[in-house]
Amino acid sequence: MESKKRRRSLKSFNWFAVLMVVVIGYFAFKLGSQEVHLQQVAEDQAVADARLAAAQAENEALKQEKANLEDLSYIEKIAREELGMTRHGELPYTDAGK
Repeated sequence: MESKKRRRSLKSFNWFAVLMVVVIGYFAFKLGSQEVHLQQVAEDQAVADARLAAAQAENEALKQEKANLEDLSYIEKIAREELGMTRHGELPYTDAGK
């Protein structure tokens, strides 16, 4: 009787348990891979946000420069300081120490 019982337990392999382990393993793998993908997307978003902030700051600086270029006193200041230009009849001053 005992050998019949043992034979029956060997024959009745629990396929449902094996199937559940496989299904749970598959979904755990998918969940992990999606988590990795979401982390990469978050990193890409942070890089894009940083680039956007830098571009916005540069845009504001360029807008300010454009507004300054409409002011004649600013243009004169730039011409004198950066280009060494003088008005008609003025003599340029250069520092001998520079």
